[in-house]
Amino acid sequence: MVLNLEPRLSRRAMLLAAGGLLAGCSARRPEAGRVRLRLATGPAGAVYRRIGGSLAEHISEQVPGATVTTVPSGASTDNIRMLRAGEVQLGLTSLDALFTAGGRAPEGLSAVCRLYDSHLHLVVMADSEIGEFGDLDGTRVSLGARDSGTEFTSLRVLRLGRVRADGRYLSQAESAAALRDGEIDAMFSLTGVPTPAITDLAQRHPVRLIPLDEQADALFTAFPGPYAPARIPATAYAGVPATRTVAVPNVLLARNDLPDDLVYAITDTIFTHTGTITSGSRDDTAPVPDAVPEAWQINVRTGIATASIPLHPGAAAWFRARKH
Repeated sequence: MVLNLEPRLSRRAMLLAAGGLLAGCSARRPEAGRVRLRLATGPAGAVYRRIGGSLAEHISEQVPGATVTTVPSGASTDNIRMLRAGEVQLGLTSLDALFTAGGRAPEGLSAVCRLYDSHLHLVVMADSEIGEFGDLDGTRVSLGARDSGTEFTSLRVLRLGRVRADGRYLSQAESAAALRDGEIDAMFSLTGVPTPAITDLAQRHPVRLIPLDEQADALFTAFPGPYAPARIPATAYAGVPATRTVAVPNVLLARNDLPDDLVYAITDTIFTHTGTITSGSRDDTAPVPDAVPEAWQINVRTGIATASIPLHPGAAAWFRARKH
C-alpha cells in the first residue's frame, strides 16, 4: 500500500511513502490510498483515554489518507491482546506489562515510541484509618479494571509486600466513585499525573496518597528494567502533599504489518506536533478533556527509550533521520 504523504511531512517521509516499503497492512482500507486505523486506549477516567483521543485526532489531521478512531479498553494487557488479535493496529501499554515475556515484545508487535511515565497512586479518603501500605491487609481495594496496567502492577506490589487485600476490579472512574461512597477503602491507579478521576475526586472531597517508596524499591529489585522511584508533586491534586511512589513508562505499540511509511508518518506527527497534542481533542463530543498535560513529556530524547522492546522499522527510520 502506498500512501500519498503530502508536504506537511518531512522530505524523508515522502520518499519513504513513494517507495511503498511494505505492501501488506492489517488496517481496513475502504478505498485506494486511504487507511483506517483503530487505536486501543483505556477505561473511563483514565489518561490513556484522554491521550489516545488526542493522538488519534492529530494523526488523522496530519497524516494524509489516514483516519484513526479510538477503542475503549481495560488498558495495557487488554490492548496487547487486541493488537495481537488484529482487532486494533495501534495501542497504548505500560512497559512493565511488556516485560512478562522476558523483556521481549509479544510476537507481531513493536514500539512506535515511548510517550510518558505513569505513576502508581494509592488513594484513600482523608479520614481513612489506612496510614501506610501494610494497613491494606484485609481491606477492600480497587486493583483497577481487569487487564489494565493498574491491575498488573498493583498485584505485583501486593504480592511483594505479602499483603492480602479484598481486591475489586473497577475502572478509574468507578474506583473514585466507590471510594467516595465508602464501597471500597482504597484504590490503586497506575496513570499519568494528574489523572482525571482522582483530580475530580480531590476537588470535591479531601483525599490522601499513601507513600509507596519501599514498594518502588522492591519492584526495582525484583523486576529491573521497567520501574523507577518517582514523586507525585504537591501541585498534582488539591490538598495532597508530594508523595513518593514508583513510575512506569508508557509506549505506543503498533502491529509489525503496518507499512513502514505509515508508521514513519505517525512518528513524525507525534514528535513534531507535541504542542498541539497537549491541547487534547477539539471535538466537543469527544470523550477526552481539553488538556493533555502528560503529552509535555513526549520528546525525542526519551521517545526512543523503549528498553528491550524493538522499534517498528518505520519509527526507527524516523529516529535515524533525526540524527542527520
